[in-house]
Amino acid sequence: MGRRGGLRTGARFLVLGPALSALLVVTGCDRSGGAPRTAPAPAPAPATPGSAPGSASAASDAELCTRLVAHWSRQVLDSGTYGDYQSMGLSNGQYELLRDVVDAARVAKRHQATALVDKLIDRQARRACTERYRDGTPSGGPWQ
Repeated sequence: MGRRGGLRTGARFLVLGPALSALLVVTGCDRSGGAPRTAPAPAPAPATPGSAPGSASAASDAELCTRLVAHWSRQVLDSGTYGDYQSMGLSNGQYELLRDVVDAARVAKRHQATALVDKLIDRQARRACTERYRDGTPSGGPWQ
């Protein structure tokens, strides 16, 4: 205690510091600013076969796989090195497809023009991903 019977500055901080921190944490968690909470907006309806051209629709698992494998196949073919499949956003199974597509593209690149190699990549990726997802999602664990 200080000379006048009060807490010293350091002791005052030790008492008031945690109390102030707790107050800030409790009041800082609600960022609504007092506005009433509303339900989230409903998800848009999926596109139907008769929907307008150019309307957004969710890609199937096979389509998404095809896009990813084709994209990363071109990247690997251009750079000559593979990256980590997780950093590419691929599963282990999709990474195996990528390696097969790149192997075929490397052979074709020695004998064919770039446009033909690109078509080969698209064709190989589409065929492999369609086969992989023909019955829905593959089984064998989340990494497959």
